Amino acid sequence: MFFEGYGYHGTSFEQNYRCYPASFIEKPQIESGDKIIMPPSALDRLASLHIDYPMLFELRNNSTERVSHCGVLEFIAEEGMIYMPYWMMENLLLQEGDIVRVKNATLPKGTYVKLQPHTKDFLDISNPKAILETTLRNYSCLTTGDSIMVAYNNKKYYIDIIETKPSNAITIIETDCEVDFAPPLDYKEPEKPKASASSKAPSQVEEAQVDTEPKFSPFTGVGRRLDGKPMIGQPQPASSYGSKDKQPAVANGSGQTSAVSSSQNTARQSQGKLVFGSNASRGPKETPKETGKEKTAEQPQPEKKEEPKFQAFSGKKYSLKG
Repeated sequence: MFFEGYGYHGTSFEQNYRCYPASFIEKPQIESGDKIIMPPSALDRLASLHIDYPMLFELRNNSTERVSHCGVLEFIAEEGMIYMPYWMMENLLLQEGDIVRVKNATLPKGTYVKLQPHTKDFLDISNPKAILETTLRNYSCLTTGDSIMVAYNNKKYYIDIIETKPSNAITIIETDCEVDFAPPLDYKEPEKPKASASSKAPSQVEEAQVDTEPKFSPFTGVGRRLDGKPMIGQPQPASSYGSKDKQPAVANGSGQTSAVSSSQNTARQSQGKLVFGSNASRGPKETPKETGKEKTAEQPQPEKKEEPKFQAFSGKKYSLKG
C-alpha cells in the first residue's frame, strides 16, 4: 500500500532522494554534525510506523556501495530532496543531485570507539578532548570507515572512525562510550640518534694511552756496595723498557761476548768490568760518577795477591802437664 502517492509501502521507511549540501539552504549548523533535513512527507510516514526516537537512518549510495548512518534535524526540505552535511556526501562519494537511498535503522548503544586524526595539528590544540566531546554532542551515530569533521578556531579537522563496538555502526546518544586515539596519519616516529665519531674518539684515545704506557719490569735495578768498591761478577742489568738504542750482547762459540754499542764498552767488558749503560739514558746526577768509573776502568789495576785460604786444625798443640 502506497502512502499518499510518494511510494512509501510496507512496515519500514525506505525511499530514494536527491541529495544536496547544506550550502543550498540557510542551515549552516548541520555541517558540524551528522543530521540531515528531510521533506514533511517523510515525517508523516514515520509517524504512522511508530518509529522509535531518536530516529536513525541508513544512507546508501547504490552506485558505489558506500553506506553511512545519520539522524534527522528537521522536516522542511522540498519533496523528493534532502540536505546533508558536505563531509557526509564526501564519505558516500555523492555529488550534488545524486540519488541516495534513505532507510530507517535501529543501532545499538556504543561502548567503544577508536579515532584517528588526519593531521597531528589536531593534537596541538590546547584541549582536544574537550573539543571532541563538544563536537560529538551534535552527532547521533558513528559508522566504521567514516571521516567526521571537527570545526575549531576557523579550521576544519577530519578524523577517521577506525573501530566501533559492539557493531560497525553505533549510536552515541545517552551512553558512556570509551574513546581511544590512534597516531595521526602524518605522524612519523623520531629517528634514533646515530653514534657520532666524536663520541667514539675519547674511548679510542684512552685505549691508545693505555697501550703507550710503560709496563712494570721487576728486578731491573743495579746493585751497589756499601763500601764504595766495585762489584765483581755482577750480571749486566737488563735494559729498561722502551730504550731502542741499546742492543743485548750476543755470545759466540768461544764463550766471549761481543758488545755492539762502542769500542770502549768492548775494552771494559774484556777487563771484566760492568757496563751501566750509555750517558744518554742516564740522569744528570749519574753522569759524573760514570765518567769517573770510565777513567778508573781505562787505567790498568795492579794484580791482587791471593789471600791464604783458611785451613782447619792447623795451629800448635799444647800439653796440660806443661
